[in-house]
Amino acid sequence: MAENKIDYAAKVTIDYPDRLLNRLTSFFRIFTVIPIAIVLGLLSSRGTSWGQHTHNWVVGAASGVGILFGSTLLMILFRQKYPKWWFDWNLAVTRFGARVGTYLLLMTDVYPSTDEEQSVHLVINYPDVKKDLNRWMPLVKWFLAIPHYFVLFFLAIASFICIIVAWLAILFTGRYPRGIFDFVLGVYRWGLRVSAYAILLVTDKYPPFSLD
Repeated sequence: MAENKIDYAAKVTIDYPDRLLNRLTSFFRIFTVIPIAIVLGLLSSRGTSWGQHTHNWVVGAASGVGILFGSTLLMILFRQKYPKWWFDWNLAVTRFGARVGTYLLLMTDVYPSTDEEQSVHLVINYPDVKKDLNRWMPLVKWFLAIPHYFVLFFLAIASFICIIVAWLAILFTGRYPRGIFDFVLGVYRWGLRVSAYAILLVTDKYPPFSLD
């Protein structure tokens, strides 16, 4: 079944855990995430991207492993084509990484699934390459996105501080502060849009400087 088109090339929402979170697994989250993080990390052996490390940095923890970047760039450049199964792979890996990242960032205490959507709802539009994409743009998108990388670097630092505060709040109250949750989600959304533009190569529309 075809997915509905969205305003931006990429969109993510995460269900706010409006309940008491598991304090024990939250306290040991950096250890409990290790098994699924290893599974996600093993997917990197399938990636062909020199840009996947940039994607990791921009989008957040464990969300860009195994992305097909270099091969997709060449296919768009020379054939004006984005093979659907390559897109499906990139989408599936991005969704999986988002679930692992959401768990690591304490935004849920439900262990990440390799295939179920769970609380993370991430949609990316499949591009009509000949209609929507300029074949030469993938050569320069990484450069055009530099202002975003600069801003996201500082937002990532702010997010790290916020996550520490959220961790303490969960330990004492069992709840993730809503304001911090919305901020961390906003940073992730920003990074995902940058990734859709510069790494996933699904749009030529320049990403907005926005947490919305």
